[in-house]
Amino acid sequence: MTPAKLADAVLAAAHALFSERGLDRAALPATTTVERPRNPEHGDYASTIALQLAKKIGLPPRELAAGLAEQLARTPGVKSVEIAGPGFLNVRLDPAAAGQLARVVVEAGREYGRSDVLAGQKVNLEFVSANPTGPVHLGHTRWAAVGDSLRRLLAAAGADVASEYYINDAGSQIDRFGRSVLAAAKGEPTPEDGYGGEYIADIARQVLAEHPAVLDLPGDEAEAVFRNEGYRLMLAEIKASLGRFAVDFDVWFSERGLHDSGAIEHALDTLRAQGHLYESEGALWLRTTDFGDDKDRVLIRGNGEKTYFAADAAYYINKRERGFEKCVYLLGADHHGYINRLRAIAACAGDDPDANIEILIGQLVNLVREGQPVRMSKRAGNVITLDELVDAVGTDAARYSLARSSTDSPLTLDIEVITRRSNDNPVFYVQYVGARTASVARNAAELGLTRGDAESFRPELLAHAKENELLKALGDYPAVVTAAAELRAPHRLAHYLEKDLAPAYHRFYDNCRILPMGDEEITDLHRARLWLNDATRTVIANGLELLGVSAPERM
Repeated sequence: MTPAKLADAVLAAAHALFSERGLDRAALPATTTVERPRNPEHGDYASTIALQLAKKIGLPPRELAAGLAEQLARTPGVKSVEIAGPGFLNVRLDPAAAGQLARVVVEAGREYGRSDVLAGQKVNLEFVSANPTGPVHLGHTRWAAVGDSLRRLLAAAGADVASEYYINDAGSQIDRFGRSVLAAAKGEPTPEDGYGGEYIADIARQVLAEHPAVLDLPGDEAEAVFRNEGYRLMLAEIKASLGRFAVDFDVWFSERGLHDSGAIEHALDTLRAQGHLYESEGALWLRTTDFGDDKDRVLIRGNGEKTYFAADAAYYINKRERGFEKCVYLLGADHHGYINRLRAIAACAGDDPDANIEILIGQLVNLVREGQPVRMSKRAGNVITLDELVDAVGTDAARYSLARSSTDSPLTLDIEVITRRSNDNPVFYVQYVGARTASVARNAAELGLTRGDAESFRPELLAHAKENELLKALGDYPAVVTAAAELRAPHRLAHYLEKDLAPAYHRFYDNCRILPMGDEEITDLHRARLWLNDATRTVIANGLELLGVSAPERM
């Protein structure tokens, strides 16, 4: 019995009791949940439904709990129900009902943990969006890991989610980039406002190789070639770096396209129709202070130039018009000021900022080796790049390490720790459990031990305390996936794999022998434990997949 099915049984017991006693069924919730008690001696699961309903229907909580306990105890698979404290229901399952979860997990395979909780939600998830003027650096990399994991989690919870990269390919930074590449091609110093680093020289060499006569062109024409070709090459490198990091975007959206397509003018018409535009000092303004911004924002300057904010407004409106109900922005640590202004854009467009837009801010990442900060990148000039991180620690270690901590806090990664093949390396610790389950399965096959079919499975044999503990951990997985998606918190999944599932499997493995020894006859207990072993393998693989991390069968 899964926690979800037990929760359904609790709600069914409540419906039965209310019908039997003529109580107001309108007070009943549409759904309920069960939780694992902190103390295993209190039972397998606990419900607070009696406490939640008692006041609504005018009954003492313990009296209501007694009636619910009597009803719930009739449910097949429920061994006992006890009332604790002011009205908690502590439920114990019989071993057969608990053990059936191993079969459920194995038979569901990759689908175990997936749900339709967020079905019907269409979400646009924008992250990374690094300017195409340099390589993806360590700060972007944290959002690459977290954002892609969140995309996978949202999809697993049933949402229709599109990951999107906003390419800042319009404006002065692209012009400065082009001048920097041109200067490198000529062997001249980097312009004062330009971009440095060896990558600029690399791009200049590639442009010259593809366009050997470009320096013979007039200055403006040559600069345009270096700007456009340099941009193309830089964007291709960004895509390749992210692809190597197992991050592939559904949409690559060009800022330049907003300007060229008339989307900005369309957005201005939309905002004007909502009554939030005004002119002052020759400029066109959006009255964002009406919706919590610290100052109104200029959309078109007095010289007729459109601002970045105008593009931001047009981009949000474009997302909404593409049918996305929720626009989620994952922004860097230096973007706190964007929260109110983006929310104000949504409000000025006639939307509900609490429902239609969400802004997440990620904190900085530091890289250390032997307790000392890792030197800045020679190639990028003043940052550590994504490629350099992957070269140093590998994709799995990098992704897991970046996603396993809450983005609310700065993160320091120790290269020695995350590359160490030992249990104090979190990603190794989790992957090793998956590899151990695969090893057990291989050894079982060599001994002629198979799970057998579902009909011959005897779940009641999984009665050892450590088996029960592991079954509970496996049962928690779907709720963990849902919570990680709803709370935008992939680190919750990593915490579950590290702190709950992996330790529970180790204790099971140490206390419950799966494989027969010597000439020992293969029994139904061995087969039942192999089901449990394989269920663990399934959940480890599923969880790591949602974090974009592999689950190797050998380590």
